[in-house]
Amino acid sequence: MATKTTTPTGSARLDVRKTYKLYIGGAFPRSESGHSYVVNDAKGKFLANAALASRKDARDAVQAARKAFPGWSGRTAYNRAQIVYRIAEVMEDRRPQFVDAVRVSEGLNAARAGRVVDEAIDRLVWYAGWADKVTQVVGGANPVAGPFFNLSTPEPTGVVAVLAPQESSLLGLVSVVAPVIVTGNTAVVCSSADRPLPAVTFAEVLATSDVPGGVVNILTGTVGNTAPWLASHMDVNAIDLTGAAGDPEHAARLEEAAAENLKRVRRAPAAEPDWSLDPGTGRLTNFLEVKTVWHPVGL
Repeated sequence: MATKTTTPTGSARLDVRKTYKLYIGGAFPRSESGHSYVVNDAKGKFLANAALASRKDARDAVQAARKAFPGWSGRTAYNRAQIVYRIAEVMEDRRPQFVDAVRVSEGLNAARAGRVVDEAIDRLVWYAGWADKVTQVVGGANPVAGPFFNLSTPEPTGVVAVLAPQESSLLGLVSVVAPVIVTGNTAVVCSSADRPLPAVTFAEVLATSDVPGGVVNILTGTVGNTAPWLASHMDVNAIDLTGAAGDPEHAARLEEAAAENLKRVRRAPAAEPDWSLDPGTGRLTNFLEVKTVWHPVGL
């Protein structure tokens, strides 16, 4: 809802309210359906209108992610680390905006919202540091009987659909997206339905940092509108069901749909995790494929 303010000349004006859109292929389109939905703050008061993503929007996001995958996965791990670190830099510059978005979305006071934003920025830096190290941890030379070298190395899975946490709209979002892209995958993300503002603000950071268009695509709206189509999409290689935490029936339906093309599935937890804890390396390896090469000794 727009509010009246007074200009230096004494005349009344209306505040310019932002239209919250999707983020697909590096651009900010409206939903192809033309539909939007009301977003309320933590106290139930009107906050904004956000685009309601449709099945067609989900397909467009998968196409954008697939198109971006060869270039992104082909970059050096060190370069991906630089780019993810750049996201953290831009977030730091826009910290007040993120604090405000988290505050109104999650009902936190300014101090607590500030800590959440700081943790999200630090989480990006932490994952950026892992980009060129995960190969040494997961891969290696394997002992075999015979005159052969046997070497294993991880490679990105491909296009990953991510159901972002519904409660932790920023820290949770960063915690599930960063490990997917830092290891060379591209992502289609279903943001928190009730708290999409931090995700849309994060999309603006992606668009103004060094992340190529299509590497991360963010859909707003109800998960039921897009998740089933992403789970069954034949060009999606993996799906993270974290955002279905607490809804085992919905998660089971999505797992069943994902089985149609043998996707990798990170199952939904019973309850949303505490994102402030040490994330460990599990999410880094969830969406990696290990390739093993045999080579004769002496050739």
